[in-house]
Amino acid sequence: MALIKSIKGLTPKWGKDCYFSENATIVGEVTMGDECSVWFNAVVRGDVAPITMGNGVNVQDGACIHVTNTTGPTHIGNRVSIGHNATVHACTIHDGALVGMGATLLDHCEIGEGAVVAAGALVLQGTKIGAHEIWGGVPAKYIKTTRPDQAESFSAHYIEYSKWYLNEMDCDYDCDGDSAAK
Repeated sequence: MALIKSIKGLTPKWGKDCYFSENATIVGEVTMGDECSVWFNAVVRGDVAPITMGNGVNVQDGACIHVTNTTGPTHIGNRVSIGHNATVHACTIHDGALVGMGATLLDHCEIGEGAVVAAGALVLQGTKIGAHEIWGGVPAKYIKTTRPDQAESFSAHYIEYSKWYLNEMDCDYDCDGDSAAK
């Protein structure tokens, strides 16, 4: 059963057809759209500021999404993929972006629409990555421009994968939407 926890009266909310693995953790002021997924050992922790996620967002195995208590919520657009073991902290990620495996996004960075942050990249505080750009390295630097739909296609795969899991389980949370922690 996923750990879905209220804190200080703030309760996670999500839309229709969301999948949360048995050991995913979702805490506090977290709002997700439809067809989102939070995978094994992933943490989405909106305990000191809000986290908002659009439709079709996937938070892959071991990833962590958090906020800061003084300056920063985290905003994630539609059809975004957060790769395995990535860390996303108090930043903005626009529609259709891909955050690669093991990447780290520090406070107040902004990832443009359809952009790709390469696996293992370190995006420093306040960095602005443009739409459809690929950045990688430590610290992350511009590499090249992507095809307009390159990053977004990953989200479609994870929507399909989450349907496989939803079809195999009895939800211990309201996987049909209109939700809050039970």
